[in-house]
Amino acid sequence: MTDSVNKKVLIITYYWPPSAGGGVQRWLKFSKYLPEYGWEPVIFTPENPDFDLKDDSLVRDTSLQTEVLKFPIWEPYSIFKKLSGRKELKQGQVLEGGKKSIMSRLAIWLRGNVFIPDPKIFWAKPSANYIDSILEGNNIKTIITTGPPHSMHLIGLKLKMKNPGVTWIADFRDPWSKWDILQKFNMSALVWRKHRDLEQKVIRAADCVLTVSNSWKSDFEKLGARRVKAITNGFDEEDFNSPISTPQPDKFRVSHVGMLNVFRNPEWFWKVLNEMVTSGELGDDLEIEFVGILSDDVLATFKSHTHLMPLIRKYNYLPHSEVLGKYQQSSVLLLLQNNSENAKGHLPGKLFEYLGAQRRILCVGNKESDLAEILNHTKSGSVFEQTDENQLKSFLREAYQDWKNGNSITNVEGISRFGRRSLTQELSELLNTLGTR
Repeated sequence: MTDSVNKKVLIITYYWPPSAGGGVQRWLKFSKYLPEYGWEPVIFTPENPDFDLKDDSLVRDTSLQTEVLKFPIWEPYSIFKKLSGRKELKQGQVLEGGKKSIMSRLAIWLRGNVFIPDPKIFWAKPSANYIDSILEGNNIKTIITTGPPHSMHLIGLKLKMKNPGVTWIADFRDPWSKWDILQKFNMSALVWRKHRDLEQKVIRAADCVLTVSNSWKSDFEKLGARRVKAITNGFDEEDFNSPISTPQPDKFRVSHVGMLNVFRNPEWFWKVLNEMVTSGELGDDLEIEFVGILSDDVLATFKSHTHLMPLIRKYNYLPHSEVLGKYQQSSVLLLLQNNSENAKGHLPGKLFEYLGAQRRILCVGNKESDLAEILNHTKSGSVFEQTDENQLKSFLREAYQDWKNGNSITNVEGISRFGRRSLTQELSELLNTLGTR
């Protein structure tokens, strides 16, 4: 490791470039700007992770000065693939596919009831032993773990137990016991208890629990965390500072960026859109664009919306650098919330990039959510529930008319606080405070 006047912070993360998707962005961007605020990030990540999406364009946000420590990992996905009969496992679609074979059901049961808290658990003990051997010699006194996968927090727990003087922040990009996806794994009561016990050990031992929304902050406080801080995800101003003028979108394009699975598929919304196309309210101008993993189960729902199916354009995956261009070529950016208990606090990373793109945001979800509060305060869009069909149609008519008038840009307010630099400054202040206890 190289010497530096900056204080070192070890960031333990499963996701790091060339890994793609939302899981990598939060700590990639924090690491990019931390040196400006007196902290030197050291990344600890698997040497051979089993992720299906890669994006080499993200490497440009990693500094040559950022030290990345890689440690071998074994993951049981080969077992799942063999049992389920799948050659590859697309993120977020393990539980989909309609009626499942006995072997697929067995694989899902194993995932939920054997690999606790997740299939990365086999990495926890050897990683903690390795990190423990290098902490003191490299003057590392602050550790951050980020999950999911929540096995990363078990590494932090082991290190904290061995090194009580180390400052440990456990960052939850998603909840643990209240994470809606866990409910899909048919876990036994004993396993549920195990998850809650591990969660309690982590949140009570950590010097600070960090999470992404105020609602989830409140949830962790109720669970008994000693100290909780909310720092949202954000957008990188440098990604949107292109001096080249953006041309008007050539179609009235409604775009969804990111993974879309059956658990957040708003069939009523597609029905309303189909009605508007059928009645001719959107002329021949509508295009529906999906950028990211699109579930086959979701795509199948469009079979009953015959006027929409020909309007769909699908990109399974695009590098982040190209996704930025897709934002600019959209008239409406679509956000879809899960209909679940923890959806109130869910702030998807793409929300903030949508804000940076300054395009009108249409959210199908919960009007009492943290997301709705941000849309209201920034005047960037609206949230619609199933009872809001008439208001939804009015929103789309207005957006369509703006597009026809050559104006797809929306005048958002107060979004600078969601810039990555500003958020990193907030993180550095937390690190400084914890370091002076």
